[in-house]
Amino acid sequence: MPSVNKIDLFKTLPPERPLVLKPAPSDRSIVVFDDDPTGTQTVYDLPVLTDWSADGLLRELRAGTPAFYVLTNSRSLPGPEARALTLDAALRLKLAALAAGRKISVISRSDSTLRGHYPAETDALDEALGPHDGVLIAPFFLEGGRFTINDVHYVAEGDALVPAAETPFARDAAFGYQHSNLREWVEEKTRGRVRAGDVASISLSDSRAGGATRVAEKLATLAGGRVCVVNAASLSDMAIVADGLAQAEARGKRLLCRSAASFVQARLGLPTRPLLDARALGLKRDSAGLIIVGSYVPKTTVQLNALLASGIAAVEIDVAQLLNDEQHAMEVARARNAVEAHLRAGADVVVYTSRELVSGVDARDSLAIGARVSSGLVTLLRDLRVRPRYVIAKGGITSSDLATKALEMRRAWVLGQLLPGVPVWRGEKESRVPGMPYVVFPGNVGGENALVDAVNVLA
Repeated sequence: MPSVNKIDLFKTLPPERPLVLKPAPSDRSIVVFDDDPTGTQTVYDLPVLTDWSADGLLRELRAGTPAFYVLTNSRSLPGPEARALTLDAALRLKLAALAAGRKISVISRSDSTLRGHYPAETDALDEALGPHDGVLIAPFFLEGGRFTINDVHYVAEGDALVPAAETPFARDAAFGYQHSNLREWVEEKTRGRVRAGDVASISLSDSRAGGATRVAEKLATLAGGRVCVVNAASLSDMAIVADGLAQAEARGKRLLCRSAASFVQARLGLPTRPLLDARALGLKRDSAGLIIVGSYVPKTTVQLNALLASGIAAVEIDVAQLLNDEQHAMEVARARNAVEAHLRAGADVVVYTSRELVSGVDARDSLAIGARVSSGLVTLLRDLRVRPRYVIAKGGITSSDLATKALEMRRAWVLGQLLPGVPVWRGEKESRVPGMPYVVFPGNVGGENALVDAVNVLA
């Protein structure tokens, strides 16, 4: 499919309605199953659970927490393991909800560029918490420039809207795909179980002309777990869909959402807050910051090169050495010592994996290679003997592993965004570095100078 000019395409759309964000229903908790930590990029003032123990889930539900995230990091796993993990977490949530006497609605949050374990995860959630009348597919993400128009999902590159299947994201070794039309994408990903012609759609005419009432009417027709594509080109569109969803639920419909981050913001009715800075985060000038880059997507490499060109202290970690059992520990120790030297000297430092992508023979092998590389970064941060002023983790799987395995965050608090689409967490007292800002920087978000901008803001 060809790219289109964003301005020209938007001129053909029905007039956009004013943005009206309505609070989430107070009679239930919205629980977001997130396959990596970047899904918190549009929200604030709510917790992320990286340990979904029965006690932890029950605590949130009994407290009436309006919304919280359950971080599964399932995108780093092969499909069967991702499904089993999601099923286990969902069954624990079901038991906790019953014990707490609290209604729940669930969102399966994943990548706005369509990478992830669909339909394995929505199938698992439906098995544990269903049956659901419908499954909504809503990958719109404003800050990342991801738009769904006429059922085609686009990725913005400047003024051009590139069909998602024509981007490097669609060539992902584990999660590649061939279709940008989401109806066809559903058929592709379900291997024909769901035919493109059987997929319903909430069009921009539905939401912009008919409003939430029309959306609720269309959602009311869903039955038997029917899949429904959600078109959106603005946050207002998402807010209208969220309002229609709430109306449909109030009439007894049970709906499961597979979405990117913008739908979560609309569902919770959260106004966009000003971006955070060093002063808002309470950062003092008493130490230096650490940036860890593990993501391999082309956008990350461009951003890393801009950061290196700025003159920041840098330590490269050799992926080939990390994949060698005899050299792994020595390479991690070498890089850690170099990082510590820079931090002790008061210099912000970036540690990054060598840029030559090493892929496996299949999706499972590629994920295993990624896990081995990530384990090296985890060891480096966990064993660090100098506390950084802050940590920026670049990449979804990287940031999840560093948060849970290196910093031992079991429950983190989302503070807001440092840059558009770049969330900041703060670990609670049981973490290894309580109170330290932890920046979850998605691999596929931001312009060429985004990493440079993040470091400058935190300075």
